[in-house]
Amino acid sequence: MLSAFSISGIVTLLTMATMALVMFSRDRLRIQVIWGIFCVLVAAWGLGAFQIGSSSSADQAVLWWKIAYVGVIFIPTLFTHFVHEFLGRKNFLFIASLYAISVVYLVCNLFTDLFINDVQLVFGSIYYLVPTPLYNSFMALWPILVIYTQVILFWEYGHASTTRRIQIGYLFFGTFIGFLGGSFSFLPVYGFDIYPYENAAIALGTIIVGYAILRFQLLSLKVVGTQAFFAALWTFLLVRMLLEPTFSVSQVIDAILLAVTIIIGLFLIRSVYREIEQRERIQQLSDEKSEFMTFASHEIRNPITAMRGYASLIADGTVDHASPEVKAVAQKILIGGNDVLNLIAQFLSKSKMELGQISYNSAPFDLGAAASSIADGYVPHAELRGLTLEKKIDASHQFIIKADEGKVKEVIGNLIDNSLKYTVHGGVTVAVERHGVAVRLTISDTGVGIASETLPHLFKKFSRADAQKVNLLGTGVGLYLAKTFIEAMGGRIWAESEGKDKGSRFILEFPPAV
Repeated sequence: MLSAFSISGIVTLLTMATMALVMFSRDRLRIQVIWGIFCVLVAAWGLGAFQIGSSSSADQAVLWWKIAYVGVIFIPTLFTHFVHEFLGRKNFLFIASLYAISVVYLVCNLFTDLFINDVQLVFGSIYYLVPTPLYNSFMALWPILVIYTQVILFWEYGHASTTRRIQIGYLFFGTFIGFLGGSFSFLPVYGFDIYPYENAAIALGTIIVGYAILRFQLLSLKVVGTQAFFAALWTFLLVRMLLEPTFSVSQVIDAILLAVTIIIGLFLIRSVYREIEQRERIQQLSDEKSEFMTFASHEIRNPITAMRGYASLIADGTVDHASPEVKAVAQKILIGGNDVLNLIAQFLSKSKMELGQISYNSAPFDLGAAASSIADGYVPHAELRGLTLEKKIDASHQFIIKADEGKVKEVIGNLIDNSLKYTVHGGVTVAVERHGVAVRLTISDTGVGIASETLPHLFKKFSRADAQKVNLLGTGVGLYLAKTFIEAMGGRIWAESEGKDKGSRFILEFPPAV
């Protein structure tokens, strides 16, 4: 039957070999390659521990101790190199000196008896090495490098940004566990019985750091939870199988269960990784969308606004000697620029809403005055189309509501613009009145009307009325945004129509401000 020391060694070998494969199968960044090599060295120690625990003679144990220390000798140096790489510290001479010292230890270990030359039977079953002066010097270097790396990690943790601090924190936590176990693994050399728990700590710490390297968000609970569950399950089944004294049906069942859970676990873990990668891709697209929103908000709006300003100077007669024909063209440019700005505003509002960036600054204001000023701005649009734009707003009364004035004006402008676009003959009327205790705004037109089957879907995203009779420039989200805005501010919005070619009415209703 395998000893507990051998079992811990094979578990370390399997977990570290898997982690090394994962590291080398990813993007192969330098930091991942370094940690992949580190995992290979720890796996070599696991193989040696497995063979040492199974050794039946002192000579055989000495051989496997030497093989195991091929990896162990480089572990503190490689980890120091990894920490320097992780923190962006470029100290080539220092790292090169550590590798040179490690090579000296390696040569002495493989080709002389100065490093390991004898073993002794401890705890009645395990051949543990007998320390030599050169081995003791290595044992002095190990904690020095471990303490050094932990100190610089702790120092960087205190001066890092939030995201970087999380990364360093996980690295510190993982390496502390791993090297604590690694340090304890030497204690049996000096007569302390703590095996095989140190190997489990080494493996756990190495896995934690490996995940921290692979995932930018570091140890996503879903990833860690899934992998930790299956790692524990696999280890449990493997240990049960190996501890069976003789071949039995129970051992076969454990082997089958282990194989099945490995297959299922790998599929589930892969699906979790895919989910995280998709989430990261969505976040990347969201960031790109935010960047485009900023670009559209400033870089596109500014030249269009300037263009409208120059066209306005010509259209209103500020620029002398402009013929009526030039003024008419300038008026079309002014209106076209206004349409483009409306489209940009709708796109930005939709994008902000999808990103959860919409905020409402509610305050009391006069809905009648707001509607009147917006309607005045659309008079040139109506005249260009040969339509009328009438206001039915009693200027002697105030219609005070509490809402975000900017967004209400945006909705009113969009509704007036829509009514003008969908009207071929006649005109548009904007009215504000009291309806019971509520304040109601109605925008009615003599346009193409709305079919009864279209009304229930009119305020859905990308929905439109009968657009076949008119030429439209739009995003198809204006009414959807209007409904979202108005309802978020405590109001109501709906549409009415007697049918096709019978015009339509869009109604906004707010409770009075208190």
